[in-house]
This record gives sequence, C-alpha cells and structure tokens, in this order.
Amino acid sequence: MDMSGRIVGDNGEGYMTKNVTRRAAIGMGAAAAALAATGQAAAAEGRTPPAATQVRTGGCAEAIRRTYLEQKVKAGGVWHAHIAMVDGAGALETVVADDADRVTHGYSVQKLAVAVAVMDKIDRGQLRLDQRLDLNADIILGGTGIYFLQTVWGDEVTVANFLTAMLLVSDNTAVRMCGRVVPALEINDILAAKGFTHTRVEPVANPNRFYLGVTTPRETHDLLWRLANKTILTPRSANFLLGILRWINGYHDGIRRTMSSAERSRVATKYGADFDDLGAARHEAGIMFDAAGAPTLTYALFADSLGHLDNYGSTHPAVQAHAVLGRTMFDAISATTNRTTRSRHHVAPFRPVDGG
Repeated sequence: MDMSGRIVGDNGEGYMTKNVTRRAAIGMGAAAAALAATGQAAAAEGRTPPAATQVRTGGCAEAIRRTYLEQKVKAGGVWHAHIAMVDGAGALETVVADDADRVTHGYSVQKLAVAVAVMDKIDRGQLRLDQRLDLNADIILGGTGIYFLQTVWGDEVTVANFLTAMLLVSDNTAVRMCGRVVPALEINDILAAKGFTHTRVEPVANPNRFYLGVTTPRETHDLLWRLANKTILTPRSANFLLGILRWINGYHDGIRRTMSSAERSRVATKYGADFDDLGAARHEAGIMFDAAGAPTLTYALFADSLGHLDNYGSTHPAVQAHAVLGRTMFDAISATTNRTTRSRHHVAPFRPVDGG
C-alpha cells in the first residue's frame, strides 16, 4: 500500500449518499440482470451456470450476493470479486464470481503470496523462521509499516519478525526483506509450482527486489482456501501465517470494522490500496472461520478506478462497502458449521496485559 496518493479534485466525504440514487439503482439493476442473464444462457445451452450464479436460492448466500451488488454500486469504480461459502452439507459453494478471472494489480494483498513463498522455502528446509538478517537504512521503504518509523536502524531481525510485520501492519520494508531470502524469480517459480497461473510478483533490475505484481480474485480465493485447509504449506507454516492474519491488532477499517474483538479474531484478512491512472484501488481478501475453527468463507474483493485517491481511511466508499459486506458475511456464517473439514485453526482469546 503506497500512502503517497495524489490529491483529486473531489475529496469530500459525501461520496456515498444515504439513499441509492436513481443512477445507482439503474446500475445495480443492470449488474443483477447481467448475472442472471449469464446463468440463463448457460442453462439454455445445457451447461452448468458460471460461478456467479451458483448461489443458494435463499437465505445467507443470497443476502451476501445482494449486499455485494448494492455496495458495489454505491462505492462506484470497477469491481472484480470472488466469495465462496461452505453450505450446510460442508460443500464449498461460490456465492459471488464477478469478473473473478480478471488479472489485476493486487497491491498489498499480494503480500499473502509472498509470505506463502517464504514459508514454502522454510518447509523445504532451505530457510528458518529464526534466521536473522540485518536491517540497515538502505533497505528502508516508507508507505505502510513500522520499520521506517524507527529513524535509526542497524537491527538484526528474524524471518518471523519481518513476516509478522508484513502481514500484520503491511510493512513495505518487510517485502524487501523477503526478497533477500527468496528473490523475485524464485517467488514466481514457487507460485507456478503451486498451480497459480497469474499470481506473480514483478521483477526489477535488482533480483532481490520487486513490485508486488498481479493476481486474480479466483486465484486469491484458491490461495486462501488452501492456506486455511493447510494444503498449500505444512500445517505448522499455515498456522503461523493464519495466526498473524487473524490477530486483532491487524487491519480493522474494512471487513472487520463492525465486529467484536472475538468476532474479529475469527477473520484472517489482508488489505491493499494504491492508485494508478484510472483512479484509486481498494482491495481486501481473507477467510472467515466458524466458532470451532473451521474455514467457512473466503472473500477476495478487488476494486479499482475509484475516486478519493488520497483517502486511505475508513471513510473511503469502497472501504465502507467492505465493512457492510463484512458484517453481512459474518452474520451469514454464524449458524454454519463446517463439520467435514479436518483442518481447524484457533487463536487464543485476546487478554489485555498491563505490563509487569
């Protein structure tokens, strides 16, 4: 996430109105009609309807789909998304697949893929979490994170340290630290070996540095689901990453905004934001777990061509949309228990500590 967003002419907070405007209503109707028409055409040809229409006819999945369409129109921009949820029988159903195969810049959501590549190298015995690297001034990168705030450097930090910083507070310097132990081309080779076609970082002249690159909503969903089920990494490595992503000190402005601390701890999430010539981008992707620790829902939400380039806070319209959708999705899984999975993940309840 690059916090150096350029200022645009309209930076007012009244972008979202309380009522859906006539233009928004027309847009929402068009979006819904497009999804329905796609499914009808597929059925007429004897094919299985695309994932966007493979939704349970009522109840929770329909509420998610309806909320997604409403919030997408309110926020504006161009959205690419994938949401999947476990049904009562334990089968994973696609609830929303909106342009889900679009290759898009993932921005800081891509740090998930980078972390998986680092942990894969650990799983193969070529790297250790307790391995130490020096943190010097010439590697420091601003934007998001904590390392650049130190103002003096010379630390030695473990791989575990900078992975935690990268996922919990989206530290950009930590990305460069990852590149020192897993160069860009090796990251891409690892991702390709794991079956990802489009999810890649973008190499630069320095082999140990890279731009965060591109992905698709569907591949992000696949990475998340395999991480939650501990098939993309060893259980120990998967648990390490999930523990960071679920901890309540992480990102709260979007999906987890209107949740209790206990509810937030059931959501592993990663946010990404930046801008390009088309406008602002606000992304968020993650996994929701049931009360027993079983993965129950994944979301991969990518929105670009948005306004409010310089607003990286909770009042950005797309982030507000994430918050509404997050509450809807969490309520939808409240009565769902994924009894079929053998893979579960737990985090300890948050307890404040007053020093000592």
